[in-house]
Amino acid sequence: MENADVFLEYFSDSSDEENHFAEQILIYAYGTTNSITRRSRGGSQPGKRPNIDRRAEEGAIRLFKDYFSETPIYTDEQFRRRYRMHRRLFLKIKTKIETNEYFIQKPDATGKLGLTCIQKCTAAIRQLAYGSPSDAMDEYVRIGESTARKCLMEFCRTVDTIFSDEFLRSPTRSDLKRLLKVGNERGFPGMLGSLDCCHWQWKNCPTAWAGQYKGKEKKPTIVLEVVASYDLWIWHAFFGMPGSNNDITVLHRSPLFSNLYGGKTPSVKYEVNGHTYNTGYYLADGIYPPLATLVQTIASPVGQKRKYFAERQESTRKDVERAFGVLMARFAIIKNPARLWNKEDLKSIMRTCIILHNMIIEDEREDLTSYDIEESNVHEVVRPVDDFTAFLGRYREVHNTSLHHQLQNDLIEHLWNMKGDEE
Repeated sequence: MENADVFLEYFSDSSDEENHFAEQILIYAYGTTNSITRRSRGGSQPGKRPNIDRRAEEGAIRLFKDYFSETPIYTDEQFRRRYRMHRRLFLKIKTKIETNEYFIQKPDATGKLGLTCIQKCTAAIRQLAYGSPSDAMDEYVRIGESTARKCLMEFCRTVDTIFSDEFLRSPTRSDLKRLLKVGNERGFPGMLGSLDCCHWQWKNCPTAWAGQYKGKEKKPTIVLEVVASYDLWIWHAFFGMPGSNNDITVLHRSPLFSNLYGGKTPSVKYEVNGHTYNTGYYLADGIYPPLATLVQTIASPVGQKRKYFAERQESTRKDVERAFGVLMARFAIIKNPARLWNKEDLKSIMRTCIILHNMIIEDEREDLTSYDIEESNVHEVVRPVDDFTAFLGRYREVHNTSLHHQLQNDLIEHLWNMKGDEE
């Protein structure tokens, strides 16, 4: 019989015709094949292990009873902590992304129903929120490793496609009115937000690219440039530059000022210390160049006015630092080193995390009716002029160093006068 087992093992990966020939030989040699244990072929292909029956339908029923039934087992607070959002927002996202055929529950070739949309969305959000590996979804959601990874990427691409125009946009006229109102209350008239960069470590960076992606961290990283406002809403996100670049070189490649150069941004009018300005600005740290649209702190301030300005500028600029912290706390996948190999997949994940972050902020923010201000402060969008001379004029205005220092000095005087009025 040992010779028969060796004989069958030799023909285990052969065609059906060859297997039949082998059986005929064994019948001739031993009289029967009933007592011979043949090695099972396994899955649908030779040598492939058979699929595990994970009983996904039972996982779907348990998931529904835990969180989505009329009397769920877990409370709204527990749902908010584990999904990073309220149930109403999750159901809104689920309804929208079901337009993608991948998230529609369909039967397979045998007629057995596949995974539900809730299962796929839960697997994707759990990976984003906890930074868990794909195979960690198997025990509760009942999804295999490769399927969970595909759920993550399909979820990210679909969310980016559907929601990016609304939740990853430049400020509209109503947004600008609110930002100017809040900036004026905080002592910075004309401020539109805070600008800064952070690095996401790329654990599985290809070896051929490792040199250009290594910066001061001595490990491959990818740079994210962000503009955030007082409520931590992220208005601008530019991701993908190698970690060997600093904030200045990233700004030169960033499309942050592209619409401004092209004359496509709304004209903002405000007054500081008796001078009128027509372009909003961002708060930034000391590494950035002295542009008319950036206001930096003073490294070594001399005098009470400059010390007070540096203190207020640095405290207000913490908005963007807080935005980074909240973003990484909500979605641990971008706090931990990136495990994927494809850079475009990482970009899709980063954009999705920022979109979900903004959606959560809008879903939980307070009423904004109190931020109505005068219509004259924000004008209609300036139509782009098809003239290279006009483009150069706007470019020179942004890079006007004297205008930058004038704005900084005016803000110093403005803040000092506000302090005197408060006292």
